[in-house]
Amino acid sequence: MTTVRQDAWTQDEDMYLAEVVLRYIREGGTQLAAFEEVGRKLSRTSAACGFRWNSYVRKQYKTGIELAKKQRKELKLEQETSSTSVQKWVENQEEGDKTASLSIPKVIAYLQELEEVEQKFIHLREENDTLKKTVMKLEHDLQLLTERKEELERSVQLVEEDYKALIEIMDRARKMVVLQEEEKNKVKFQLDRIGSLEKVEK
Repeated sequence: MTTVRQDAWTQDEDMYLAEVVLRYIREGGTQLAAFEEVGRKLSRTSAACGFRWNSYVRKQYKTGIELAKKQRKELKLEQETSSTSVQKWVENQEEGDKTASLSIPKVIAYLQELEEVEQKFIHLREENDTLKKTVMKLEHDLQLLTERKEELERSVQLVEEDYKALIEIMDRARKMVVLQEEEKNKVKFQLDRIGSLEKVEK
């Protein structure tokens, strides 16, 4: 198996890691099992996947994690409700008429109701999956935009520093030109033989 450096994670690998871990969270699985699945897929150890998740990727998907936990609660509640409703229905049938067998039409009607509930649940789960992918994409885009913003801020800072340096250089040059002109145009006088001031030609 090819050894992969720990710091060689690509954006696609990070997204795959996030997708698998969020799926396990949503479906009630453990993160360790998620790391093992990702490790098999990416030829990495589960420990490396766990380290990458905890040190970097998890911070980028806070909203996705909260959504996955919420979906896990809803799924658990849905399963408990479905199981309880079947049990209550059977108990009601037994209490209502213990001597008679369950009527086939009633059983069929109830199963049809369950099927409708299941279809609604499947539809909601598909919507949740779509929303989850949208959230992951938006968080990924936000990360890229944040990095781009930081790069632009650094570039602006460098431009400002260069601009200030250029202004200082131009200011020094202007002062030097002024001094040279003043020195050039400066008039000199000296005493002549009879003690009067006379202009000295340059």
